[in-house]
Amino acid sequence: MKTEDILVRETTISDFEDIMEVEKLAFGYNKEAKLVAELLEDNTAGPIVSLLAFHQNNAVGHILFTRAYFDEDKEQPMMHILAPLAVKPEYQRRGIGGMLIKAGIQKLQAKGSNLVFVLGHKDYYPRYSFIPHASHLGYPAPYPIPEEYSDCWMVQEISKKGFEIGKGKIRCSDVLNKPEHWRDEESDR
Repeated sequence: MKTEDILVRETTISDFEDIMEVEKLAFGYNKEAKLVAELLEDNTAGPIVSLLAFHQNNAVGHILFTRAYFDEDKEQPMMHILAPLAVKPEYQRRGIGGMLIKAGIQKLQAKGSNLVFVLGHKDYYPRYSFIPHASHLGYPAPYPIPEEYSDCWMVQEISKKGFEIGKGKIRCSDVLNKPEHWRDEESDR
């Protein structure tokens, strides 16, 4: 399989089952699929960017970007958070995640978004221009992140305004702005 064999497009309502399948298979459980289903219905998450990657008409990857806000009453420039990125296990490590990230950022730029945040793998996302330690740059996460994982909270400027839009604690859409989405599952056991 070559990356030119992959088609990336925006999702439609009829893609819901494909999205759920990709999320469940990529993570091996239903938590992310349930989160995505709830985010797709969350009025505070828009404008969203939801993309599917297809190989031979089979959905193999999904990415979702939802609205992010400053957690105080002030001007709310357009910002987004990437959560989650999912690729079916047999298609991982083939560049599909990167294709989804790049295509998603292009769509966000067209919508006028300025910054994109992600809480993700510290070695993966910097390959796609995400800057670790977003808190140190003036963008604390919605909930505290332990210091040993602080480099996993990242940001990327995607407009000419970029970091000039201001600084402040980040708040996500209502569904994503809950503590259970911001803590280490290991600590819950």
